[in-house]
Amino acid sequence: MVIKSMLKRLLTLTLVAVISVVGIAGCSGADTGLTGNYRQDTLTVIETLRTTLNTPVDAPDREEIRKQARKQINDYAARYRRDESVAGSRSFTTMQTVLNALANYYTSAYATRPIPEKVKERVSQEFEQVERALRREDV
Repeated sequence: MVIKSMLKRLLTLTLVAVISVVGIAGCSGADTGLTGNYRQDTLTVIETLRTTLNTPVDAPDREEIRKQARKQINDYAARYRRDESVAGSRSFTTMQTVLNALANYYTSAYATRPIPEKVKERVSQEFEQVERALRREDV
């Protein structure tokens, strides 16, 4: 009876450990290139979005690039919007503004249209602001 009880506990503990490891691996951001380092992840997202913005409308892999950008936007926002150590920083609030503006072009009826040059220029300026803020911040 004691052995049976101990085996049940051991099995339960093993299942919890396996589920935890699988759950953590599933949320690691490995498919989006995000690491959990705020500064590096921000620069990675900026680089991906710059590439996406500069991809010609007739590029054969354009849709795949846009899907990757959208995944990265979602992963980045989910990872950092509730992180109190970065959520109030200048770099994050500016980055959030950019992501919100671009998300509309990746998820709505505009998804098949090119992003207007005016929006691209504004986003580029805000990327520069984010990079300057990251250099000043101690995040």
